[in-house]
Amino acid sequence: METVIMNKMKYIFVTALLIISTSLFAQPVEYEKYDNVLFASPEDFDLTMDIYVPQTGKDSYPVLIIWHGGGWLINNETIMDEMAAYVASEGEYIVCNVNYRLLGDQDNTVTINEIVEDVFGSLLWIKYHIAEYGGDPNRIGITGDSAGGHLSSMVLTHGRMLESDGFDGESYGFTPSWLPEGITSEEIAEKDELKVQAAVISYGAFNINTKAMSGFETSANGFWQWAGVRARGLFGDDFNMTTNPEMYNAVSPYHNIPNYEDYALPPQYHHVGDLDTTTPESSIREYVTLMEQAGQPVELRVFEGFNHAYLDSGCNEYFKSCFETHAIPALETIIPFLDKHLK
Repeated sequence: METVIMNKMKYIFVTALLIISTSLFAQPVEYEKYDNVLFASPEDFDLTMDIYVPQTGKDSYPVLIIWHGGGWLINNETIMDEMAAYVASEGEYIVCNVNYRLLGDQDNTVTINEIVEDVFGSLLWIKYHIAEYGGDPNRIGITGDSAGGHLSSMVLTHGRMLESDGFDGESYGFTPSWLPEGITSEEIAEKDELKVQAAVISYGAFNINTKAMSGFETSANGFWQWAGVRARGLFGDDFNMTTNPEMYNAVSPYHNIPNYEDYALPPQYHHVGDLDTTTPESSIREYVTLMEQAGQPVELRVFEGFNHAYLDSGCNEYFKSCFETHAIPALETIIPFLDKHLK
């Protein structure tokens, strides 16, 4: 009888320990946030990022880089604050929430290729410095939504198209806004230093040279008014899709998907809402199909009843979404994808 009682007590004790440990494991972890970390100053325009570092005492953490959306004209990293904090605490990732120049910055003179160069520069800076924060530069995932999805995809498809003369030479290449001292763009390309290990592309834009995009460069596009600047071309007043299609193709992931046999892209997870008319499901499916035909590893998830911008912080009345009700269900699919490829 005494043995039976002892066994029951042991069972209760072990069960209690399991419950406690499971509960502790499920709890969000604490993180430290480093605000406004300067990474580059192209033409004296300071570019910063916020870095979230889990405080769980590990020697090294995988890294997620976020580039926000906003039509290349509005928003900054704060629109992704809640997502960054959630991934850091729930996923135990170091998260870099990055700013880049907008088209309306520097007296409305920034061009879309320069925005790409800021994104490339931020990724390089992170690779060279994230170990100082406990991050592993060999386990990096990237993500962005809408315009940020375009920029993340540019990393994948154009990360080796680096040239010291940027768009000014005979071919269209990119000069990252930050480069390690003494290293050229061409040397970065040769070493493939912009390569990452996973990508989550959230309702992205992939083909800049389309009829659907033609209205973007006119005052009919409300983003210019919201940004408080005059509507113009993505490359300035002297260029347009009709006379300079090659320039627009050069910033379009759609036109630069490599075959897997020639160059293997990292695994990609695309997602979109079925109510999205800004970057509609059909355009995402078309791009994913092109990736599949090229043999690249890609997944697609369509969220029923979701519109655009559902990863934004707070609530968006226009798209009828809130972080708690829309972003978290999406993140509960994103984090396992990242874990699979980065942990």
